Amino acid sequence: MTRLFSQNHIMRTMGKHIFIHICKIPLLLLFLYMFICSLDILSSAFQLAGGKVAGDIFKDNAVLSNPVAGLVVGILVTVLVQSSSTSTSIVVSLVSSGLLDVGSAVPIIMGSNIGTSVTNTIVALMQAGEREEFKRAFAGATVHDCFNWLSVLVLLPLEAITGVMRLMSEAVVESLNIVTGEDGPELLKVITELLTKRIIQLDKTVIVGIATGQEVLRNKSLIKVWCHTWITIQENASFVPSENSTEQTTSLHMNAEKCTHLFVDTGLSDLAVGLILLASSLLMLCTCLLLLVKLLNSLLQGQVAKAIQKIINTDFPFPFGWLTGYLAILVGAGMTFVVQSSSVFTSAITPLIGIGVISIERAYPLTLGSNIGTTTTAILAALASPGDKLAAAFQVALCHFIFNVLGILLWYPIPLSRLPIRMARFLGERTSKYRWFAVLYLILCFLLLPSIVFALSMAGWQVLVGICVPCVAVLLCIVVVNRLQSQKPHLLPWWLQTWDHLPLWMHSLKPVDNIITRVTLCCRKTRTMVRAACLPRICHS
Repeated sequence: MTRLFSQNHIMRTMGKHIFIHICKIPLLLLFLYMFICSLDILSSAFQLAGGKVAGDIFKDNAVLSNPVAGLVVGILVTVLVQSSSTSTSIVVSLVSSGLLDVGSAVPIIMGSNIGTSVTNTIVALMQAGEREEFKRAFAGATVHDCFNWLSVLVLLPLEAITGVMRLMSEAVVESLNIVTGEDGPELLKVITELLTKRIIQLDKTVIVGIATGQEVLRNKSLIKVWCHTWITIQENASFVPSENSTEQTTSLHMNAEKCTHLFVDTGLSDLAVGLILLASSLLMLCTCLLLLVKLLNSLLQGQVAKAIQKIINTDFPFPFGWLTGYLAILVGAGMTFVVQSSSVFTSAITPLIGIGVISIERAYPLTLGSNIGTTTTAILAALASPGDKLAAAFQVALCHFIFNVLGILLWYPIPLSRLPIRMARFLGERTSKYRWFAVLYLILCFLLLPSIVFALSMAGWQVLVGICVPCVAVLLCIVVVNRLQSQKPHLLPWWLQTWDHLPLWMHSLKPVDNIITRVTLCCRKTRTMVRAACLPRICHS
């Protein structure tokens, strides 16, 4: 009897656990949906706050003819608007209107590739609470950055000297009989717009118009007010007997339907709405990500987690193990084609990397496939362009595709050439030790460094080469020496076998960490003192 009762109790407990896990799946899908919507709103917030500035940056075509300046413009504009498709559409408009040639557009496309990878790096910051998770998540996010930067370092000089991507895309455009098609399937957008259209809708033609020099649009708001406009044409025939003729009179009636989103009649400026949406979308992004991670951790426990990790991270049996990575590239490309956004796909797998479900070795080819997937959707969108923009749009999209394919050929087929993985691991280790390093990395790589390089490029290529080449040479020497110090120190002279004889600030982040720690403690003490001083007054009142 006791044994039967025990078995029934075990069965009820198992049934309860299964029921709870099944109930968690709809919650997981809901939080994922809200997470993706918050990414969309974050992009709109950045466009409201910096979209017109982005248009102004694109307006100076003399600057864009400089390859390095074009690269930096692509980075800064994509970071400002949080959308590589927006920056690419501006480039297409400039090329098709004759204000920019394809050769000058290629570096901007490279820059937009770098700028779009900032989103998943921001998402990785949301996992800073758990040190080991943060280490894995940040490494998984920055592998995208490292791949893009390394590809640019090799392919930008090659393109500037030979114009290989421009020539290849031009040959393809000339050889194909291109017919305007339809847009790629925006499956995810159809679902997310159910919510995002209720919050904000933007008129992105304003940014493109400012970039192409339409000054009349400068004072126009990016916030869309009229969503549907149509024209009714009425023709009236009247018979005039004296002239034995029929006179046609046509009247036009324009009808418009007002938008129904939250900010349609608020009277707030674009900047104010952008800041409100920025704060709310970051809060929603952070909340959804934390809940997603907690749910994933509760669902993927014990044997379930081990089984999923084994399926995702296991290679094909010998001798076909090398095919696994290329299959992952195809999966990444296919998933990105479905969701129509590389940022959404890479941001969605970042929490999975953080909790250890996906290894960085598997995340790397998935990210490379995502880069390919986002260019194929751009090509389909280009094929749907009007006749006067078709060739230019297709060639620009094709240059983007060729850039990513060449980057994969450089940094994936040979295992020794997979430098982005090692670089990302190093960045992950730094951020796990000093969490403030992640913020420094974002500011340095996506704002400060591009701005400095842009200023140097404007001073002339002699100044740029004279400063950048020695800096890059010194950095390469330091990397080589560090490698030899860890593996073969006996090959180095005694004064290079260790950096200990140098001042601490030259070979460690510890002094900077001490300063930041002291500043943080001072802020906490000040806040505590203010609260202690205010508390008696509040109690007395």
